[in-house]
Amino acid sequence: MYNTDLPTRSELPGTRQLVRSTLVALVTAIVLLVTVILPSEYAIDPTGVGRILGLTEMGEIKKQLAEEAETDALARAIAPEPAPDTTTTEVGPVETVPLPATPASDTTTKPAFDPNAWSDEVSIVLAPGEAAELKLAMLAGDVVSFEWVAEPGHLNSALHGDGTRRETTTYRNGRAETGHAGGLEAAFDGTHGWFWRNRSDVSVTMTLRVRGEYSEIKRVL
Repeated sequence: MYNTDLPTRSELPGTRQLVRSTLVALVTAIVLLVTVILPSEYAIDPTGVGRILGLTEMGEIKKQLAEEAETDALARAIAPEPAPDTTTTEVGPVETVPLPATPASDTTTKPAFDPNAWSDEVSIVLAPGEAAELKLAMLAGDVVSFEWVAEPGHLNSALHGDGTRRETTTYRNGRAETGHAGGLEAAFDGTHGWFWRNRSDVSVTMTLRVRGEYSEIKRVL
């Protein structure tokens, strides 16, 4: 038993109405493609509306970061473990302080931990167009604090992670920055860190400082 009446033939849309609706939908899709999708995804803005709305700049950032990520992946495929550049990388020395001898019955007292002290500091000089990548070996849930600064000029950056089970994630992308500071929580077991590329016209010294839960810091590019 039906609760509603079926439409009559006169109430159904005619061929002309269907064609008109299809054309309106097609025109709307083309307008959205040209004014929104192409500028925001591919930095293609034939009408100029995307730049007015700020979408073209978004597309340029995505395109540039994608190109840099592709270059990074190709470089790692060719040379997955390049030797560290000892002429440009400066890692802070680690000083071992011997504990005084104590009777077996006494409890050994550990040196006071300064939560504000950086565990590692690395400086890398990047010529115009040059890139570098530093990674931390971390377990899922490990947390680190960090800061990096670029002097002079500026750098494009990507904070990302690669898992031991082929997981990948991007935590943050930055463009034309002189520095950034914050925290990072590892999404999975693996290596997590930064990729930088110097898009300025001068050589830039990038200095990274980190502290927290990680077992190793190494330069992979």
